[in-house]
Amino acid sequence: MTTPHSFGRGQGGARFEFDFSLTQGHFTVTPEVSVEARSIVLFGPSGSGKTSILEAIAGLRTPQRGRIAVSGRVLFDRAAHTDMPVRDRRVGYVPQDVLLFPHLDVRKNVTYAKARRPDTDPDALATLLDLSGLMDRRVESLSGGERQRVALARALHSGPDVLLLDEPLAAVDLARRRKVLDALLAIRDTLHVPLVYVTHSPDEARAIADFALVLEEGKVVAAGAPHEVLP
Repeated sequence: MTTPHSFGRGQGGARFEFDFSLTQGHFTVTPEVSVEARSIVLFGPSGSGKTSILEAIAGLRTPQRGRIAVSGRVLFDRAAHTDMPVRDRRVGYVPQDVLLFPHLDVRKNVTYAKARRPDTDPDALATLLDLSGLMDRRVESLSGGERQRVALARALHSGPDVLLLDEPLAAVDLARRRKVLDALLAIRDTLHVPLVYVTHSPDEARAIADFALVLEEGKVVAAGAPHEVLP
């Protein structure tokens, strides 16, 4: 395991411990890191293994070996025969292709998952994410940025210990990206929900993350503060 790092201690950070191998066909991703941070970014070109890491944390893919833990809570440990079911991992996952329920309005989309804690009240989330005026709208009428914020609210409503985000600004036009980024910062700093964030953008990474993993062909080639390891 790499030397532990600490970022954002006392500010809602989590201890992330990833040391596993996940093979899919001829491709293997082997992240190895131990870090305490409010938010970490997985950075690298397409096909470098970023989404595979998110899916392993979420429990959607099973590594062949290794261990995954968040703040001491072990989600996966091959040696100990631990593989926590997806429903028990307390992980919120927002994939790149946001899938909202078209037959439901915004409020019913947000509240689809059962709330686990009081600060995930839907109206409080709507205020935090600037959705208050949209709660009675049908989702097909929303912009890309609005849909992304609804997906964030839905993921947060379940009360996750960590939020996994796969390129959340990719489908958002430039004019609305600042609003989604502000929402992510509010999640990190107001709700104190740690983030694992996939992006191709160094600017996004520097804006949102305390710590960066730079991936190439499934391997971590650099790790540290974003301003130190990103181009």
